[in-house]
Amino acid sequence: MNIIVELLLAVILAVIAGISVGYWLRKRAAEAKIGSAETEAKRILEDAEAKGETQKKEKILEAKEEIHRQRQELDRDTRERRNELQRQERRMVQKEENLDRKLDSLEKKEEILTDKEAKLDQSQAAIGELHEKQKVELERISSLTIDEAKTMLMAEAEEELKHEKALMIKDYEQQAKEESEKRARNIISLAIQRCAADHVAETTVSVVALPNDEMKGRIIGREGRNIRALETLTGIDLIIDDTPEAVILSGFDPVRREVARIALEKLITDGRIHPARIEEMVDKAKHEVDQRIKEAGEQASFETGVHGLHPEIIKLLGRLRYRTSYGQNVLKHSVEVSYLAGVMAAELGVDVMLAKRAGLLHDIGKAVDHEVEGPHVTIGADIAKKYRESKEIINAIAAHHGDEEAITVEAVLVAAADAVSAARPGARRESLESYLKRLTRLEEIAESFEGVERCFAIQAGREVRVMVKPDKVDDIASIGLAHDIVKKIESELEYPGQIKATIIRETRVVDYAK
Repeated sequence: MNIIVELLLAVILAVIAGISVGYWLRKRAAEAKIGSAETEAKRILEDAEAKGETQKKEKILEAKEEIHRQRQELDRDTRERRNELQRQERRMVQKEENLDRKLDSLEKKEEILTDKEAKLDQSQAAIGELHEKQKVELERISSLTIDEAKTMLMAEAEEELKHEKALMIKDYEQQAKEESEKRARNIISLAIQRCAADHVAETTVSVVALPNDEMKGRIIGREGRNIRALETLTGIDLIIDDTPEAVILSGFDPVRREVARIALEKLITDGRIHPARIEEMVDKAKHEVDQRIKEAGEQASFETGVHGLHPEIIKLLGRLRYRTSYGQNVLKHSVEVSYLAGVMAAELGVDVMLAKRAGLLHDIGKAVDHEVEGPHVTIGADIAKKYRESKEIINAIAAHHGDEEAITVEAVLVAAADAVSAARPGARRESLESYLKRLTRLEEIAESFEGVERCFAIQAGREVRVMVKPDKVDDIASIGLAHDIVKKIESELEYPGQIKATIIRETRVVDYAK
């Protein structure tokens, strides 16, 4: 037991001794390291101090160099500014010298002007004296005072101005007339060229074809009851004569005549002809014609581009489809007048839509002139007023035949377009008998004047050429003769459009060389 304790103590003492020796050895090693570290630190500090001193010297040198460089730049700038100031001083001195010279020059000029002004005053005074002397001398020579002389000169100048003004007015009027006539011809010819309306010629009778002559008896009916019923319901006369396979419908109301034609054609197709059936077919025909009338009015409004018309006016326009004037279809004529008036209005720069609307409605009175008393112009104006058309439209309708004075340019254009549409060749036709009578009467009127040798009606009666005897009618008398012939034609003859009277005077001198 003691041995174990001793061994343990020996081991413990050995450990303690080992620890002490190790601690001493580590301490000596640490001290050695600390000594070397301090030596290294001193060396590093010494190196740092040496480097710092070197960098300090370098920085001081760089600062000195920078200060030297900036000082040189400042000296250079200072020299440049000093030179610039010197140059400016020299320029100021030169300007002052120039101003001094100019002032001296101005003073001299002022002195010269003062001398000239004094001389001018003296000259004006002398001229004034001479002028007064001349006036006194002129008054003595002419025996007129100044006021009297002024009055005389002003009167002479006024007369000269009046004469020159009259000549200028005459020249301007002639020039304006030539220009206006030329432009009017161009506008009308352009309008006619651009308008290509169809012409539908109709008469006061319609012909209905029959499948056979036996149908005539069925149309007449027992004791004529069928034909009486048809005539009573339509107001149209049925002419059944020897014309093979045809019945003639006669009447002045084109709408009624169209109703009768459609009803009769329906009856012939149906084959059942008796008073009750006739009444039924006439009612159907009336409805069909009313529909056609409405469509025709709407088509005319669409073709001309005139919109916003009252429905009743559209119906009246459609009725014009069945109305003719001298064989010319009035609806086609109205559409053509609308086109012509619109084209001319566009050329003149006035209201195109107003001209077209007035042109389309100008003959609206003809739709009811069989039912209402009075001329179609008055009836048309009343219709336009009733359906609240503008006063310009009403005036254009009322003035297109000269019954009223036109208040707008568009109204004048409508009248011109109406004359162009009605008067151009092919637009209207007349019966051969009335046509020949008119031509004969036209020549008789021209031949009734003294000094007329021969006369000829040409261009379908739109011109009469009169040959006069040169020894009885001179050039001046020819003008009066043409005027008298025109006035007599207007008073004694009825005709569409206008008639031109041309006087031809020819003098021939013949001699022979022998």
